[in-house]
Amino acid sequence: MKIFASSVPRVFALSALVLAACSKSNPDSPKRAPSGVIPVTLAKVETVSVDRTIPVIGTLFPKDEATLSAEVEGQVEQTLVDMGDRIQAGQVLAQIDTTAYDAQAKRSEANLAKAQASALNAQQNLKRIQELKKTGIESQSQLDDAIAAAEQARAEVKAAEASHAIARLNLERSHVKAPFAAAVADRLASPGDFMKVGSPLFRIVEDVVLKYIVQAAERFAGEVKREQIVVFTVDAFPGEKFEGRVYLISPAVNTTTRNFSFGALVHNPARKLKASTFARGELILERGVQTPVVPLEAVITFAGVTKVFVVEKEVARSREVQVGRVIAERQEILQGLTVGEAVAVSGVTKLHEGAKVRLQEPIPKAK
Repeated sequence: MKIFASSVPRVFALSALVLAACSKSNPDSPKRAPSGVIPVTLAKVETVSVDRTIPVIGTLFPKDEATLSAEVEGQVEQTLVDMGDRIQAGQVLAQIDTTAYDAQAKRSEANLAKAQASALNAQQNLKRIQELKKTGIESQSQLDDAIAAAEQARAEVKAAEASHAIARLNLERSHVKAPFAAAVADRLASPGDFMKVGSPLFRIVEDVVLKYIVQAAERFAGEVKREQIVVFTVDAFPGEKFEGRVYLISPAVNTTTRNFSFGALVHNPARKLKASTFARGELILERGVQTPVVPLEAVITFAGVTKVFVVEKEVARSREVQVGRVIAERQEILQGLTVGEAVAVSGVTKLHEGAKVRLQEPIPKAK
């Protein structure tokens, strides 16, 4: 194969033109960062007005609840309410052997009347003997016997009165009554059951007012006060919020959990909430507090350490922070940052302490 010498310079000339064209920079292509410089987007630490709160988890308990037990022994004649029934204070819920206790009350009443009659007769006899003693017809011994008989009769009246009071009390207790307005949570006895004194009959709860019992870390002991508002939700009504007010605070911290308990009263007139319900919420410590926040993308958590990268003079500095709640896709910063500082939002996974950075976009203005 023959190669003409005159074609060689032409090949080199063509190659030089191609290389020159490739070496020209495209004005539309992005500028490359110098080696070791990381492009980042920054955002300033800003504040938003939010309530200062602490998260709480607890259970809704009835304000008052009771297990009603038999106060007399006997067979249950009838139960007048069942689970779910609403009851009023003083309402009869069940009857226990009322026939027998009614008969005992009537007998004790008769015995009392008999004792009173005997006492009256003894008193009249004493007066008669006292008059006769003045005339010398009756002796001193007869007067002494009459006085003793009158005193014994009065003592028998007192004993009969006590027996009658007990009989009437037992008759009253044979009618089981509600001590306060409530709802029946459980009926524990049925007609025909034989009850000993103390045997449970009903469990009742007051659900018009509930108490939300929660725990908080001991570091908040000085901030929790009466009348503060607790806002919470329950699984039965997703998205709906309920409120209560703090009314009791435990004076002691649990030595195992290092938490202390407090309770909020929750008014429940429509009886929408049920006792023993699990609830999540927050205690409002202060309204409308200016709180520092940063975009969520700026926060990195690794090996239990939460940090951000603060950019100063195109140098990234690692800063450990303490975070709180997420507020509208922004992270609350409790400690570690100052309002106005610039933090890296993009490229944070490539950053390290002292890394050189280049601003990729202008810092977005605070909203």
